[in-house]
Amino acid sequence: MVKISKTTAKKLWLREIFRFQGSVIPGILERSLFCAAFSILISFLYFIKLPVAQPVLGSVIPSIVLALLLVFRTNTAYERYWEGRRLWGSTVVTIRNLAWQIWVAVDEVEPGDRERKITALRLLSAFAICDKLYLRYEPASDELKPWVSVSQYRVLQNSQNMPLEIAGWLGDYLQQQYKRGLLTNYQLATMHTLINKLIDDVGGCERILKTPIPAAYVIHLNQLVLIYCLILPFQFVKDLGWWTGLFVAIVSFALFGIEQIGVEIENPFGYDYNDLPLDKICQTIQNNLEEFIASQTNQDTMETR
Repeated sequence: MVKISKTTAKKLWLREIFRFQGSVIPGILERSLFCAAFSILISFLYFIKLPVAQPVLGSVIPSIVLALLLVFRTNTAYERYWEGRRLWGSTVVTIRNLAWQIWVAVDEVEPGDRERKITALRLLSAFAICDKLYLRYEPASDELKPWVSVSQYRVLQNSQNMPLEIAGWLGDYLQQQYKRGLLTNYQLATMHTLINKLIDDVGGCERILKTPIPAAYVIHLNQLVLIYCLILPFQFVKDLGWWTGLFVAIVSFALFGIEQIGVEIENPFGYDYNDLPLDKICQTIQNNLEEFIASQTNQDTMETR
């Protein structure tokens, strides 16, 4: 475990504060500046003695109500993000378990059995890639070509559900080995259970993807946040004067930022900075499987000498 000194930790903390990439600033800057400009206008109207100071407006939208709505919005979005991460974590573990089961349980009685087994394991890499592409509404890409045959790639190009196609091919492989007597009933059932778990994980991610937070709720919350920020200058201009614009900019930055965080993470399967690192997860699966194949092949070679 690497120790981080207090000085280094302080530098990292300062770097995180001023980091632009990955923050919600690009998404909320215009809204915050608009509220600040509106507040400056109210300050000017107050300066020329127009009766714009109305502290009573502060009770129009109670702060606690708005805070509860924002917290609920953010928590709901984070639950979707975490559920997506949990499902992909389950996919990684299930693929590893299935790879181990296939390698250990399927006997090799003919020269081509080893190659067919490796081909089946590489379909697991293809499954992860297909899952990622499916959740991004993308067709089969060149990323799949190293892991499937030419004919399989053509099928995937025309498939509406690529992960299900891969699962079917894995099931066919296991059924063939069972018919050849290379798998027992128990082993076949165990591996089919793991394949079913992979399909369930895809279904869980699909549920997140295709069940967005209701638009009426999102629209109403956005309206309330905007109204609240536009009411603030009327409430505080008498006490803050020309500082009202800065105060409202800070408050609106905080409120719009909390709401934007929910927008950023409610669909965690895309390419945004705050989405799940699906490319890295798929690459990890590929590396794990290739390393596993290489190590088992080398071990079997050493045992036969």
